Amino acid sequence: MTDQGARGFDAAGADRHGAERHDAEPPGAHRLSTEPPSPERPGPERHAAERLSTRETAALLGVKPETVYAYVSRGQLSSVRAPGGRGSTFDGDEVRALARRTGRREAVPAGGADLVFRTGITLIDQDRYYYRGVDAGELALRHSYEEVVEWLWTGRLEPGVGFSAPAQTLTAARQAVAALPAHSGTTDRLRVAVVAASAADPLRFDLSPASVLGAARGLIPTLVEALRPPAPATDARGIAGFGGTGSGGAGSGDAVPGGVGSTGTGPGDMGPDGMDLDTADTAGDHGPGIAARLWPALTARPADAASLAVLDTALALLIDHDLAASTLAVRVAASAHAHPYAVVSAGLGVLEGPLHGAASGLAHRMLREVVERGSAAPVVAEHLRAGRSVPGLGHRLYNGEDPRARVLFTLLEDIPEAAPVVAAARDVVSTAARHVPLHANIDLALAVLSVSTGMSAEAGETVFAVARTAGWIAHALEEYAERPLRLRPRGQYTGPPPPQALPTPAPSAAPSAAPS
Repeated sequence: MTDQGARGFDAAGADRHGAERHDAEPPGAHRLSTEPPSPERPGPERHAAERLSTRETAALLGVKPETVYAYVSRGQLSSVRAPGGRGSTFDGDEVRALARRTGRREAVPAGGADLVFRTGITLIDQDRYYYRGVDAGELALRHSYEEVVEWLWTGRLEPGVGFSAPAQTLTAARQAVAALPAHSGTTDRLRVAVVAASAADPLRFDLSPASVLGAARGLIPTLVEALRPPAPATDARGIAGFGGTGSGGAGSGDAVPGGVGSTGTGPGDMGPDGMDLDTADTAGDHGPGIAARLWPALTARPADAASLAVLDTALALLIDHDLAASTLAVRVAASAHAHPYAVVSAGLGVLEGPLHGAASGLAHRMLREVVERGSAAPVVAEHLRAGRSVPGLGHRLYNGEDPRARVLFTLLEDIPEAAPVVAAARDVVSTAARHVPLHANIDLALAVLSVSTGMSAEAGETVFAVARTAGWIAHALEEYAERPLRLRPRGQYTGPPPPQALPTPAPSAAPSAAPS
């Protein structure tokens, strides 16, 4: 990676990491507001009072006439019988307010499935990406993961906001994770933790926004805490030891030093700010942030402020990225009104695929080999000779450098301990891009973080899963407001044309002759 690529995210004005940033905003972006959103706030022009027919209302909302009456039955619209008793009329201002809240929908295509998703969460445009119109990189640099998440969910920027894991939910998740085999991977643990948290929440089927967000604010810290090593226990002599037989704890025999599931700093230890990480989830005290809680599950090395800031920024950058494969699965599940825990489970299931969540692990292993061998040339050559692409390079949505990678490299360059790994990443980019222009993506940036801090190869996938859980919830909230089961495409049958004869039983194998 060249200096220009790594330093491409330049600006001025103080941010929360001490870097100097510009206050200029991209075209079309808008500033954050600490005021609650007001969907009923009138626009610059007032519409005169008017009554709309059912057909006009359906056209304005982009739905079928039958859906208009469904809105009436759910109390979202009021209607008045038209003069003469034929049909109904609707208040124009009320219809427009509903259109602003739900977004105008196109007519339902043949077959009943929407082929295009309308979303107000993330826009990717001209090698940059935006959360609700605000540059996502700037958000991640200026605000904590929790602050960005809460703003993305609710439209409110709440400085210092924190999330707490409900005690009963956390206990259920930890017990379930502890029962897994010692070799279980991070995604296995996360999926089991989600199921356990779901079973502990009797209100999970309440899909109102307030209930869904309440569950989400408890689920994210629950997932993080469930990944941390088991709590130390004391025997009758008062000698401390690590209890439980679950995966990753000391005594399991399979802990990976410096990796996900390593003994790290178990519950009861102090975070980077000196706060007890195990007693912070008490009423009214959210304790350390998600990044500080996640760190001990990723590496045994103590967290310094700069490295912890990189992790927190990475979490914020990874909250959402338009309709990735896992997010599409989430929207399909939400379209069927699956509860938020089931929605997150759907996303985790797709994330485990080798073409989605595993990419950061491949970049980690490659980068570690480059550091060990002192040059990217032989490592890149071996990848290409084996017919494998070089991990950590290129992204189908960006012509240039992945903006998420650009932000992380800017921060990583200010950490002296990461310098050799940053240099190795630059070597990979310059070596692989000699004949074809290639640029670093987020997987390579996560690999620099994980290799330089002694994390395991699956640490990047863990960071991705925890961060993206918030984005999945945001997409679920959007989908819950859409027409249920709209994501039901029709298959294009390619089998034998009917009618076909009934199948006949396969002939049984002849018994083998007995030896003479």
